[in-house]
Amino acid sequence: MRSSSTSLRTRLAALCAGVAATAALIAAGGGSAHAADTPLRDLAAAKGKVIGTAVTGSKLTGTYGDLAGSQFGSLTPGNAMKWESVEPARGTFDWTEADQIVAFAQAHGQQVRGHTLVWHNQNPGWLTNGSWTSAQLATLLQDHISTEVGRYKGRIAAWDVVNEPFNEDGTYRTSLWYNGLGTDYIANALTWAHAADPAAKLYINDYNVEGVNAKSTALYNLVKSLKERGVPIDGVGLQAHLILGQVPSTLQQNIQRFADLGVDVAITELDVRMALPADSAKLAQQAADYKAVTAACVAVTRCVNLTVWGFADSDSWVEGTFPGYGAATPYDANYAPKPAYYAIAEALGGTTTTPPTGACSATYSVVNQWNTGFTGQVRIACSGAALSSWKATWAYGAGQQVTQAWNASCTQSGAAVTCTNASYNGTVPDGGSVTFGFNGTWSGGNPVPTVTLG
Repeated sequence: MRSSSTSLRTRLAALCAGVAATAALIAAGGGSAHAADTPLRDLAAAKGKVIGTAVTGSKLTGTYGDLAGSQFGSLTPGNAMKWESVEPARGTFDWTEADQIVAFAQAHGQQVRGHTLVWHNQNPGWLTNGSWTSAQLATLLQDHISTEVGRYKGRIAAWDVVNEPFNEDGTYRTSLWYNGLGTDYIANALTWAHAADPAAKLYINDYNVEGVNAKSTALYNLVKSLKERGVPIDGVGLQAHLILGQVPSTLQQNIQRFADLGVDVAITELDVRMALPADSAKLAQQAADYKAVTAACVAVTRCVNLTVWGFADSDSWVEGTFPGYGAATPYDANYAPKPAYYAIAEALGGTTTTPPTGACSATYSVVNQWNTGFTGQVRIACSGAALSSWKATWAYGAGQQVTQAWNASCTQSGAAVTCTNASYNGTVPDGGSVTFGFNGTWSGGNPVPTVTLG
């Protein structure tokens, strides 16, 4: 739907507040340290499904790349294949990131879902600001589809050909394409995409169509009509940008009715956003929501793919679009699996090992103090779990200020302090510990704060 990455900004502090309330579930802090016994992609394959994630090409290294490659069976470029990305100026193409993602997928034995060819949003200014006749607009659209689909012929499993064509009431969305070409822009786009790559599966993708409602019924009627006319349409994408606790009760019924039309169904952009800060109750509800969506897909044979829209909270579009909401994905900002991750695995038939309560903790102490200054230390220790990275946060209650730190990178905003591991001490083994220290100033009092491990 939208960008799959936003700046961290205030996300870290908000997320740590949630982690404090649910350390028992997610304090395992580092990538796949407590992942399912079997990778999600293998669990999904055993059920005849493919599980995927939206990705940003530049991030496909390190822990992010390791998880994207090992846990998921398909990748969707979050932005790299949209019109403004691939043709920012007329006749000038930039395939760099799109090529990077396709190459990564091929190297990791993954499918690619192309996203998206025809949309009312994220189009280049030269296109949206132009004055085109209907014939010119049709030529531009056909050329764009033929060029992009043709470039990746044989390497893209499925395309979101048309994205978000409907309003909430089931009427057609007014857009450059609808206004200039009428409703047949959809059939034409599908036909042109099929001509460019006859083997690729072709989808119409939309949001708020997960349950049975006016919008999903309009999509149902469109797909039925296209099938009757012989237009190449292979599937529908239900985006599933959901709000905590609001999985539609008719989700499985809706998936089944599309399947009964003879098309595949994919959950294409799943995330479950919550009001921040996160806490253990919200994360438990989120896990239940992810499990319900996954189970609904598993229950319908023709639900072939379930894709999350960014797998880590640090790579989610939610906070930049819905102020006050976030923590929407199966992994936290440090790439530690959240309860939602385990819920997906369980719905796919897997077994998981959830980190035990209090497995990792952080202890703050003042080791030296003088007139207006002090030296502090934080010890991070694990028993029954392990970390591959960590973040410690606390809030000072008496105006103390950190002036220097070692063995960690520390920042302070007001009373809030955030310290993250150095490159050499992020790993805390089961039964082991690390420490970091800092100097600070105080005036009138130096009470010991409570440290949250994130």
